[in-house]
Amino acid sequence: MSCCPTKEAPAAKSVNEITKQVEEYYGKVLGTASDLKTTACSATARPHRLIVDIIKKLPDQVNDKFFGCGCPLPLGIEGLSVLDLGSGSGRDCYVCAALVGESGKVTGIDMTPEQLALAREHAETFTKDVLGYKKCNMEYLHGYIEKFPEAIQDGSYDLIISNCVVNLSPDKPSVLREAYRALKEGGEMYFSDLYCDRRLPQHVKNHEKLGEVLWGEGLSGALYINDFHREAHKVGFTDPRELTRDEVKVLDPELQALVGNAKFYSIMYRLFKLPGVLETRCEDYGQFAVYKGTIPGHQHSYKLDDHHVLVTGKPFLVCGNTAAMLGGKSWLAKHFTVTGDRSVHYGMFDTKFSPPAAGGVSSAASSRAKPKSRC
Repeated sequence: MSCCPTKEAPAAKSVNEITKQVEEYYGKVLGTASDLKTTACSATARPHRLIVDIIKKLPDQVNDKFFGCGCPLPLGIEGLSVLDLGSGSGRDCYVCAALVGESGKVTGIDMTPEQLALAREHAETFTKDVLGYKKCNMEYLHGYIEKFPEAIQDGSYDLIISNCVVNLSPDKPSVLREAYRALKEGGEMYFSDLYCDRRLPQHVKNHEKLGEVLWGEGLSGALYINDFHREAHKVGFTDPRELTRDEVKVLDPELQALVGNAKFYSIMYRLFKLPGVLETRCEDYGQFAVYKGTIPGHQHSYKLDDHHVLVTGKPFLVCGNTAAMLGGKSWLAKHFTVTGDRSVHYGMFDTKFSPPAAGGVSSAASSRAKPKSRC
């Protein structure tokens, strides 16, 4: 049963039509974030104070043209290489340029000439005059996230970020495949995007009057959450981890009437590239991890996802997948000590001793009888 009354669906838009429509919407239709008709492209949760401090130093034009739906900006990435898919005005790239330091590098890809011009305009002065670098550590490439520019080589980036952009793509499986290809082993795709609690019918996606807004603000392109997991698995991102979730509000009355009962969410996911290591289910190998407290801004605890919060210095039982994300070849490995290997298997990982954490450590973690565990 669909979210709306059944109607004869208009012809599905071609890939080129959708791409052109989105490019026009962000290049020429939207002036600033105040022109949006939903909260889909407006970040919800307040960023970490360290990130807020950097954002305050950015050029006003870069901030004004920011249309993200989250804050996919992990801390502790000094010296890493970062690729931003759909970099827009460059806001997240500018923040990452500060976070990775002068020894790191940041690359943005965008298809919109107007946005690229804005991002490039202030890059040199920001990195040299504000950050004090000898040379700019940012670059911006014109291209499409379904097929990266030739300059993006296989296994060349530690981290891929994206902020409310993948939903705008008419070919999401290709985006995920390209991201997997470009990541180094142990790297991750850390991104916010728009999702739906159901598959929207074609007559809603391609509505004659409201189609431009629906595609431009990501509602038509929002993947059904379970379909996203299926596509991620096919590519090799075997264990997607959800970090945050916020409901997106449809503000326009006409849009509300059209989408009906459908619910939209801004979700931040973490997709680790660990080929041959991550399993489709969480398995128990008797491993535990200890967080060293070494990530800036997270001295007392570290939140891996919505149900793993590791307190500094405290042993934390983990499944094989979580152990791999925190140790081994993962970019996070230097911040954790993981004890145990996979030489002995104890069956499925037992999760009954601790409920999911909600932004902090649950009361179950206070029990000294058994280290906190959850998968």
